[in-house]
Amino acid sequence: MDINFEYYKIFYYVAKYRNITKAAAALGSNQPNVTRIMKLLENQLGCRLFIREARGVSLTEEGERLFSHVEIAYDHLLSGEREISYHEGDGEGTVEIGATETALHLLLLDALGEFRAKYPKIRIKIHNHTTLEILKYLVSGRLDFAVITTPFDAAKSFQREKLLAFQEILVGGRQYGSLEGKVLELKGLKDFSWIGLGRESVTYDFYRNFFIEHEADIELDMEVATSDLMIPLIRNNLGIGFVPEALAQPLLDRKELVRLDFGFQAPARAVEIIYDRRQGRSVPAAAFYRYLKNR
Repeated sequence: MDINFEYYKIFYYVAKYRNITKAAAALGSNQPNVTRIMKLLENQLGCRLFIREARGVSLTEEGERLFSHVEIAYDHLLSGEREISYHEGDGEGTVEIGATETALHLLLLDALGEFRAKYPKIRIKIHNHTTLEILKYLVSGRLDFAVITTPFDAAKSFQREKLLAFQEILVGGRQYGSLEGKVLELKGLKDFSWIGLGRESVTYDFYRNFFIEHEADIELDMEVATSDLMIPLIRNNLGIGFVPEALAQPLLDRKELVRLDFGFQAPARAVEIIYDRRQGRSVPAAAFYRYLKNR
């Protein structure tokens, strides 16, 4: 039996007030419309639910039985609405985001600390994967949004907005100290040991294209799964590589890393927020999104 749930809502109010006029007022409707829908409900159920009286209506035996169930169901729905409204108003709920390692270290770690201080009851689940994996999670609807680094391609249904621009620089360990301040030729660095993100990452393709563009025949000697592994490996003199300048600067200041200058900069990159326009956001997710956009 396929009965419109709206009929049961109207039935609930008529049975509650025992008066069609009062029920119509509570529903923001009118008496003829409520009467019409009650007749439709009776026809679909195949029984009489109300008996008209001088000052309103009374329930038949079938109407009483139906109301005993509808009342419980409707009260549960109202309780659910109140619970959600309470949580949203009080800043509660869960946000699920995807984040690449670089985005996490350049922006999200500080932002998460500040946001949690402001909204301590909002839980945040971070899915830390490669850019391509995170985009798959977004397509499947498993994430509220993602914070990832460029470059990447996304479907037209996705909205992307820049949060932070950053520059990557070429660095090496202390063993390259004699090269500090010198302008090197990128092609001439092909015999150095190179460290970079693996072939499954968009960063690998980014720098492969960069090397091809500048006719530098450079291949990685060591591929790592996550960007947070690169600086420790480079600092321990296992090779050279491109890392975000903001993350390298403290180690450059302490002379634990050496900046290698090859006469020009690598293309600038960015941390972007991306989400599916077709997917609605919960109140907690919207709050975190606005916070990231406006900080």
